Amino acid sequence: MALHRKMDALMALRPDVAVISECANRARLEECGVQGLTDENFVWMGKNKHKGLAVFAFNNHSLRRADPFHPTLNYILPVHVTGAAQFNLLAAWAQNASAGITRKHQLGPLRRGIKKYDAFLRNAPSFVAGDLNNNKIWDKPGWRANHMTKVGLLEKLGLVSAYHHVTGETEGAEQTPTHYWRNRTKDGPTYHLDYIFMPHVQTHAITDFTVGTFENWVGNKLSDHVPVTVEIML
Repeated sequence: MALHRKMDALMALRPDVAVISECANRARLEECGVQGLTDENFVWMGKNKHKGLAVFAFNNHSLRRADPFHPTLNYILPVHVTGAAQFNLLAAWAQNASAGITRKHQLGPLRRGIKKYDAFLRNAPSFVAGDLNNNKIWDKPGWRANHMTKVGLLEKLGLVSAYHHVTGETEGAEQTPTHYWRNRTKDGPTYHLDYIFMPHVQTHAITDFTVGTFENWVGNKLSDHVPVTVEIML
């Protein structure tokens, strides 16, 4: 939250496209002094003006929310990206254990989103990125919101986790956390919850992959999550 205080840190990453969870809407960001937002470089969904899911575009890239759009899937946001890079992006801030959702008995929003946006993900090179709020460590036999079920569905679409491709680590055995939970300390509870799934056929073009450090983000009180970034040579 309070992205207006963190724009310098975001821009230091030099992103072309950024997926931001717990982000205020455009009107609220502008009230707080964020400038230059347009319908072409900012797409947002949410019920609370202070806290939704946003996608930003920079460096002459443009955004357009896909149609059809299913607003009841909180928060799964399909966006067409055009510019030097052109692709479809399914941005996610997956609410897997809220509003009555239980991992055992109900499908999580992302799994429902993968089904709803199947054509969107198949009709162009596509990425799925954001805070998925899940990890293999919580999977249970027969549970409907298991993380590896979604990973398998994405693999059938030709999408793989950039982190796991680059590091060679297996799901559930990640050595680098993206979320410093509860007390926000380096040795406290930590989890790997943030992912970029990308076309397997483009993994050879990855020129850089980075997970932000505790010191730069959590230690500086910017967030309890750190950014995950991937750079691809066009």
